[in-house]
Amino acid sequence: MNTTPTRAPVDRSLCAGPQPLTARLEPWMRDLLADHEVCRALIAEHGSPVNVIDTAPLARNIGELRAAAAAHGVDFEVYVARKANKALAVVDAARAAGAGVDVASDDELAQVLDRGVEPEKIILTSAVKPPATLRRALDAGVVVSLDNRDELDDLLAEAGAGGADVALRIAAQTAGVRPTRFGLAPAEWIEALGVAGDRVRVAGVHFHLHGYAAADRIAVLGEALAFVDRLRGHGHDVRFVDIGGGIPMTYLDDRTQWDEFWAAMRARRADLAAGGALTGELTWNDDPLGLDGSGGVYPFWQEATRGPWLEEVLTGRVGGTSVATALRERGLQLRCEPGRALLDGCGLTLASVAFRKKRADGVPLVGLHMNRTQMRSTSLDVLMDPLLVRPPDAAGADPVEAYLVGAYCIEDELILRRRLSFPAGVRRDDVVAFPNTGGYLMHIIESASHQIPLAANVIRRANGFEGDLIDGPVAGA
Repeated sequence: MNTTPTRAPVDRSLCAGPQPLTARLEPWMRDLLADHEVCRALIAEHGSPVNVIDTAPLARNIGELRAAAAAHGVDFEVYVARKANKALAVVDAARAAGAGVDVASDDELAQVLDRGVEPEKIILTSAVKPPATLRRALDAGVVVSLDNRDELDDLLAEAGAGGADVALRIAAQTAGVRPTRFGLAPAEWIEALGVAGDRVRVAGVHFHLHGYAAADRIAVLGEALAFVDRLRGHGHDVRFVDIGGGIPMTYLDDRTQWDEFWAAMRARRADLAAGGALTGELTWNDDPLGLDGSGGVYPFWQEATRGPWLEEVLTGRVGGTSVATALRERGLQLRCEPGRALLDGCGLTLASVAFRKKRADGVPLVGLHMNRTQMRSTSLDVLMDPLLVRPPDAAGADPVEAYLVGAYCIEDELILRRRLSFPAGVRRDDVVAFPNTGGYLMHIIESASHQIPLAANVIRRANGFEGDLIDGPVAGA
């Protein structure tokens, strides 16, 4: 007999923006959000907010990229960007899938080694690498992605006569590709290698680009391959080219919603510029979300993602042939270091409602037991609708259009900068769910300011939930 209680499907109508941006949901997310008792129990046990992580989609996402490379006969490996999510369960899932891990700090490196990831499956890419971190990488046999000449000097000082295996991060010189602060021009590296002598063994060429354009990767791969040829001419056994991260994913169900949202935002800006009505704002204090050139938001809807995007890169043309052919002819492995694209579908964040009130001018506010750093990346905002979780037979409240605000004692403490509509109101015992936060949104800028504790992280397993101990002392440090 089936004793599983009947659950109502997720009711998206309880919360949406005036211009809806409907988030994609994994089946496991739908199951969890349909069980309001479990959602409330997780908050009761772990506090608000609580991050729920299910690593099952990681292997699927890795497999999608591998399949695209295999279709072109390209030797390929994925390195999961550790900085995108600090849960140790992500490291374990990457190792189980046979993937590598990209680490960006000493603690990340120590943790990943402690979890049994083989050194050849790790690359150290930190923007700044203290001598102790370089020493740990050298002792373990982990390849270091070098960024600059001072870092090379530090590495050689730690390596002594034994030398070191490195990847050289190049700064793209291609016209039209946005300048990057990472790496050096190939000519600068050649000069630096001449000084370093045979103590540096170049195993790979690495680059990091802003944005997600396949065309930029194709262009810079042309630079990287030419640099590989030059390095090999100097006697280096270069084995791989690493294109870094920036592999696209999409958070939304519907491109039309994405287009309509930005059309409404542009219309609002035009209306304000023309002295039109000051009612009907879509964002907090009519924040333009970058339309005024002040910054930007992540493209929460993208068309070519993961496998199709990599297919576009591999079929791109470099030096009169395809990227795939150029890699095969040189016997090079292609590597990448995605974060979001691999953690797509791996997490959501739950928070409880703390209060309902109005700003001094009457604008409705809904306060949550969380702060804005606990569900945000470096982008200006998160552009997908949250969900309101409550029992299906629960009494509603008065309809309201409100902003979600958080715990920090500053005026602009917004969880989301979009105005949201709650047709059945908001109650203090409601739970607000933010879907698909596993890649960066949980952890990249989280802060314990005001001495507010960081959010707990729980791992969803087939038989229940377990904590992920990631903030204590680092084993092996």
